[in-house]
Amino acid sequence: MKILILGGTRFLGRHLVKAALERNHEVTLFNRGTYPSPAGVESIVGDRKNDLTKLAGRGWDAVIDTCGYLPRTVKAAAEVLRYSVGTYTFISSQSAYADVSSPGVSEDSQLKTLTSDQLNLADEIDSSAQTSAANFGSLYGGLKALCEQAVNRAMPNRVLIIRPGLIVGPDDYTDRFTYWVVRIAQGGEVLAPGRPDRFIQFIDVRDLSDWIVGMTAVGRTGIYNATGLSGQLTMERFLNECKNVTDSDASFTWTDEEFLLKEQVAAWSEMPLWLPEDAAPYLRGFMFINTDKAVGDGLTFRSASETIRDTLSWYQSTQPTAELKAGINRIKENQILETWHRRS
Repeated sequence: MKILILGGTRFLGRHLVKAALERNHEVTLFNRGTYPSPAGVESIVGDRKNDLTKLAGRGWDAVIDTCGYLPRTVKAAAEVLRYSVGTYTFISSQSAYADVSSPGVSEDSQLKTLTSDQLNLADEIDSSAQTSAANFGSLYGGLKALCEQAVNRAMPNRVLIIRPGLIVGPDDYTDRFTYWVVRIAQGGEVLAPGRPDRFIQFIDVRDLSDWIVGMTAVGRTGIYNATGLSGQLTMERFLNECKNVTDSDASFTWTDEEFLLKEQVAAWSEMPLWLPEDAAPYLRGFMFINTDKAVGDGLTFRSASETIRDTLSWYQSTQPTAELKAGINRIKENQILETWHRRS
């Protein structure tokens, strides 16, 4: 099978390439050439905003779009490729949902919308910075929802839409999951957020990639949530698993939401995987997304311990001295722990 991947050089894209090659598919990448392409693939260097003509006259069985953020650029790609590919797999996000305040959000739940002013702002952001999810901030989910609509209009009944949750594992340049693995491996007293029995939800990039390539290969269409099983893994179990896998002497000091917010600890960025339950009730269902449809169509999950072990191995072998992009720094962590103990 011939697969065209838009993007393909970072994190999910790299693992999609690997999964496709392992299944003996022929892979072509189209991207800006900012990052090195994986070995064994053809690469076409171009910007999807203005270089789509480079794809003219070619044919593939399917395209996987890993880097579509603006409806107009997704529409343009789909219109150029509609006669060149059989199916279009679009990587969206569970952030596209309008309401995640309650558990059980499924594929037919309502999506976000954006005003014309918000779309104009997104265009301004896109024209002034290198396009990435982080650039768009609160607009990101609405943009993904509109991208889904754009590709479906351009290629009706030929689109596979994947809405992942938090993707983790080797090559994760966000360091949100990696922070916990590395920090706990370092040992000592570790600041732990919120309730220990709070459930969390994520998916290993390799499980996601293998499944997406398999679904693409059989020409599956439709919409699928794709993240870990809901209500299976607590924060406490996850941190203890990090401790066991890394053979660490770490001890955990669990601090409540009110205290962390008072100390200006930023959820998700300084404390990855933590979402305040009382201060952000609109996010109470974000870690309880329903994945029954994807599981029914073959999505499987490796153990958390395997993901932890492989993430640490990747980090230690590729960037052992690099500063983590997520997680609280040690000076602030120690100060907050001291304040907590004095209060206690």
